[in-house]
Amino acid sequence: MVTLLLDATRLEVALSFSERTLAFHKQNVFIERSSIVKVQLTEDAWTWLRGVPSPGTYLPGLIAMGTWKSASGSDFAVIRRGRPAVVIDLEGHPDFGRVVLTTSHGVALVQALRRGEVEEAADVSELAESPPPAAKPRKRPAAKPATA
Repeated sequence: MVTLLLDATRLEVALSFSERTLAFHKQNVFIERSSIVKVQLTEDAWTWLRGVPSPGTYLPGLIAMGTWKSASGSDFAVIRRGRPAVVIDLEGHPDFGRVVLTTSHGVALVQALRRGEVEEAADVSELAESPPPAAKPRKRPAAKPATA
């Protein structure tokens, strides 16, 4: 299963050795936070695949890993059967328009992205478990006495 690392500027999709081999991808996938347009959770990641694997590994209903090319551009996928997934739509990314990943940490990713600034790279599941930073107390305007 992919590991999702998030810091203040980017999301890193850390691939295991077997995932790199099956995806024909030599390094982890880096996504600038500013290029993330939308994050969706889904139970059926297969419906989000567009195009054909090029390069990649595709065993229908079992796994789909690698780059998917279509008329609308390139997507990156790491999908395994029977697992929930997260779909990340991108704009302005140099390589991909969408990233589809099966992960049990989809909800944690959404929560971590909403949190805002994170000082150093941390696993998404750990970020979601830690308490959010303390909010600054808001100053309330002084109450005006009622006039009679």
